[in-house]
Amino acid sequence: MANRDLQELPKFSDKWSYMYFEKGHIEQYARSVAFCYLEKRVPVPIETLASLLLGPGTTITHEAIKTIIESRCTVLWVGEQGVKCYAAAQAATYSARNLLQQVSCFENESERMRIVRKMYAMRFYEIVPNDITLDQLRGKEGARVRKAYKEAAEKYGIKWQGRNYDQTNWKSSDPVNRALSAANSCLYGICLAAIISIGCSPGIWFVHTGKQLSFVYDIADLYKTELTVPIAFLAASSGEKKTDSLARPLIRDEFRKRRFLKTIIPDILRLLYGDSISREDDNLPEGSDVAINY
Repeated sequence: MANRDLQELPKFSDKWSYMYFEKGHIEQYARSVAFCYLEKRVPVPIETLASLLLGPGTTITHEAIKTIIESRCTVLWVGEQGVKCYAAAQAATYSARNLLQQVSCFENESERMRIVRKMYAMRFYEIVPNDITLDQLRGKEGARVRKAYKEAAEKYGIKWQGRNYDQTNWKSSDPVNRALSAANSCLYGICLAAIISIGCSPGIWFVHTGKQLSFVYDIADLYKTELTVPIAFLAASSGEKKTDSLARPLIRDEFRKRRFLKTIIPDILRLLYGDSISREDDNLPEGSDVAINY
């Protein structure tokens, strides 16, 4: 992977994570795009964005979409405040190498299970035996996730009755479940942008199945117990009624604090190619002190 075109992979780690817009109009403006609402026109720094989230009431012109995609920014059509991702438009990369590697790993049962075991080890810092089955691993995963929920509930003094939400009736969920859904949605958007930016498919799965975003859910799960679970319970402990609205800036700040975008792509590549992948292959130089803004 070392001898490739330098423009084959965008510097995803140097970009902002996302911007969200609703109830307005996006159009071509100079060499970029602008968001128009009321009588105002706000330029959007599209070259510095990894993903652009379009919420309800947003319209966009054909020329604006063209400019955004040419800037290698992923466009996501989402529910209010990014609660749910409905569709995405993606930029093309110059090589299908990573997609072919993803397909090869998916089709090879031993490689697929290697990745599944590695995902579990990355999440819970626990090495699993080579002969474990996917169903057994899912059982272990479920137990560890339930434990994480329980520990977070005890830490923040939240009454926890389990993960329960209805996408068709958002307000029926309790505050902590709404906060979890909101934080997870932000995480999905960034993971989707990372996956697409390196030419992989969001639908070729290793653990989750049957969804166009199955690989997004696989990758997002690597970080939930450390990121979205504690943040959601923290938001629920605040006493605020709109815990989902509180969870979003909290997860954004945590992304910035952890320089999170520098984590996702190397993790994906190491899953697909093994731990031998180098920093040069990651396209993320060791010791880079580039400031990341969100």
